[in-house]
Amino acid sequence: MDVIARAWSKAVRTALPGPWRPALVIREAVGAILLGGLAALIEVVSPTDLAVPMGLLVAVLFLLRRGLPATVLVLTAVAAGWGGGPLPLLICAGWSAGARVSRVGVLAGSFAGGYLLMTLLGMLKDAGQVPVKLIIGFSLGGFLLLAVLPALWGRYRAQRRALTDALRERNEQLLRERAMVAHQARLRERHRIAQDMHDSLGHQLALISVHTGALEVDRTLTERQREAVGVLRLAAVAAMRELREVVGVLHDESTARPPVAGSGTAPGGGAVVGGVGTGGVDGIEGLVGSSRAAGAEVSLGWDGERRPLAASAGHAAYRIVQEALTNAHKHAPGAPIGVALRYEPDALVVEVVNPRAPEPVGVRPGGAGAVVSGGQGLTGLRERARLVGGMVHAGPTPEAGFRLAAVLPYEGAEGAPAPDAGPGGGAAEAPDWALDGLPPVEAVPAKRRSPAIGCAIGGVAVLVAVVGLLVWGVVAFVGEAADATVKRSLYDAVQLGSPEAEVKGKLPRGGGFFTKHMEGSGPTAPPGSTCRYFLSDDQSDVWGEDNAIRFCFKDGVLVDKQHYRVKQ
Repeated sequence: MDVIARAWSKAVRTALPGPWRPALVIREAVGAILLGGLAALIEVVSPTDLAVPMGLLVAVLFLLRRGLPATVLVLTAVAAGWGGGPLPLLICAGWSAGARVSRVGVLAGSFAGGYLLMTLLGMLKDAGQVPVKLIIGFSLGGFLLLAVLPALWGRYRAQRRALTDALRERNEQLLRERAMVAHQARLRERHRIAQDMHDSLGHQLALISVHTGALEVDRTLTERQREAVGVLRLAAVAAMRELREVVGVLHDESTARPPVAGSGTAPGGGAVVGGVGTGGVDGIEGLVGSSRAAGAEVSLGWDGERRPLAASAGHAAYRIVQEALTNAHKHAPGAPIGVALRYEPDALVVEVVNPRAPEPVGVRPGGAGAVVSGGQGLTGLRERARLVGGMVHAGPTPEAGFRLAAVLPYEGAEGAPAPDAGPGGGAAEAPDWALDGLPPVEAVPAKRRSPAIGCAIGGVAVLVAVVGLLVWGVVAFVGEAADATVKRSLYDAVQLGSPEAEVKGKLPRGGGFFTKHMEGSGPTAPPGSTCRYFLSDDQSDVWGEDNAIRFCFKDGVLVDKQHYRVKQ
């Protein structure tokens, strides 16, 4: 029982899909009542004895058209072949099938099967009364006009609605992508600011610390002056600690990859960050000079033929040297530092080496404060080198010193734009397509056409076919009427006793469609005679009656002729 109940529930949900909102219930109920009543009225006028069954059938099929559109189309076509009541429903069934049946094979098969069944049933019903060619022609014209044409319009509307929904979803997706790109741009800008703060301000604070350290051991200063210098050194150390805390916060809040703060190119190959020239490879001499001015012993060596570098590679080399000098000032104050740049055949090698720091003399224990390390410098350097196709190696030397070396290939640097850099060295902005909400899309192939074009071509073809069938039907109808009509002058000229062959030679071939209702009508025919019935060309002046002409033959001669009125 449970299986039967589940199967029944599934069948009901398939035949009557929801959700059944009040407006939908009212619409479906009113439509079923109106179409059912119209079908019953048409059957009453016909007249037939199927008014009530046909009305109920039409109402039920109308309710099922949403869930079973192909089945309802075929059943409606079969019912329309038997009577005229379901013809209005055929319009709704064709619309629903075109709009709801997505598979072209199923849709074409349901229309072809519906037409064939409707035509066969009509031929069986009207066999001997209506010519077969008229049944086929009028069935085809009516089916095209009442079923196929609404189906094309319904399919066009459904495809247009689907296309509109797809465009709306794509627009919403573009808006989401735009927000994501703008958010990522803000994160990249935040990360760039953090990196520049770490590199630039950290380096300057390290130089301040070195200067104050040198002043603390200057014997020409008084004790009070040394204390003031010590306070200044502690302030620089505290500033470095706070700077790294801020940099850490900015790094933690950013989920984007650490960007390279390189961008536009300054004179001499230098990079521009935030609009301030920081120098590329040429700016390394300025870094060395600043460290020397602070009292540090720094040597700078060049090897190989110098080659021009793009802004991204030059700025990466500059930042690597700057970070290495900063670390040397912090962790090995007073130790000599060696900076070497070697132009190899395929890459620029940047190397910074410092030995172990000498023991401090004349400085009170703890006077310099704890060494501050944020752990961001080397990570940022590796990322900078990676973005230009290079690599960074850092580690201790056998003499307990420290060595930092970077390899920056020329091929990876040539023509490479500064990562995450915008115009003027600012942060990378969201692409124009993202800010406009209009991303670049692939061009639609020329062979792909809008669904409306196919539906329009189908509609025009259906209309042309219907017009052609109507013209053909009118011509055939007029021809049948002419074959079934005898002129009154011919009737008067034909004499009783004339040979049957002579009389039939003067008569038209006749038309059963127009004279079927005349058979057996009129005065009693002579016993044993065979009669032929025709319409008279003089029209009756009484509505619902025709003037009929009858010729009866027996034993090869005309034995009777009659001109009388007969009800249509």
